[in-house]
Amino acid sequence: MKKAKPYLFLSPMLVIMGVFVVYPIIRTLLYSFYRLKLTDPTNVRYIGWENYRVILHSADFYRALANSAYILAFVLILGLGASLVVALMLNRQSRLSPILTAIAIIPWALPPIVNGIIWQFIFYPGYGLLNKLLLSFGFITHPLALTNQRLTLMAIAALVLVFRVVPFCAILLLAGLQAIPHELYEASRVDGANTRQNFTYITLPLLLPHLTVVLIQLTMAGLNIFDEMVALSGYRLESQTLLVYNYMNTFSFLNFGYGSAITYLIMILSGLIGFIYIKSMAGED
Repeated sequence: MKKAKPYLFLSPMLVIMGVFVVYPIIRTLLYSFYRLKLTDPTNVRYIGWENYRVILHSADFYRALANSAYILAFVLILGLGASLVVALMLNRQSRLSPILTAIAIIPWALPPIVNGIIWQFIFYPGYGLLNKLLLSFGFITHPLALTNQRLTLMAIAALVLVFRVVPFCAILLLAGLQAIPHELYEASRVDGANTRQNFTYITLPLLLPHLTVVLIQLTMAGLNIFDEMVALSGYRLESQTLLVYNYMNTFSFLNFGYGSAITYLIMILSGLIGFIYIKSMAGED
């Protein structure tokens, strides 16, 4: 009985995980091997790998994959640098440090759709805030339609996403910075090391495990961007990311078999990237 007691306490959570996590995962996998369109419910049949074959030969899928790759590249570059800068600023000991930390975490607390709508007002093609400021100072003579251009939209979407995820990543790096023993900096100061040398030879090497975790967070956020993209550009075909493309096929076109196959391809891609990051962490150890 004593051995069974831990499992008894865990049983409610195991049931919840089984019903709401494990079962949908298995069911989605099964759906991906079927022709399952709710617009044609009488023609449900097993088609094997056909959904995956169609996806991998679809130009729309590769366009969505390219859009996600563009956003991911921008997010990794901007997000990693911004997270490190914010963490270093918050790590400075002052009376305002707790207040600044609380303020810095506010963007992360915003719901993604709210974050996207706020930035939509800023980059609105007509007379958004950015266009009003540029027109007021005479930098432009007519409003810029930045969100109507594909690559510019991807960069803006990445900027919006970075604004939301950087606070959490900065807190992760701040925890790593505060875990570095001060004795190391004191010893380097005695040896005549300057600030740049301290950062290069002490801070950065000891912060690498935390930077890897931040890279994983930024990568998952970049691949799974949805609300911000919908708020900025809607469901336009040329600007769809992987999740928007998946949503349109599954819930707009009601093609659940095809959408389930897209879901698993996204999951496999995310898993491969996460595996590479984890292996790199293990290699560093």
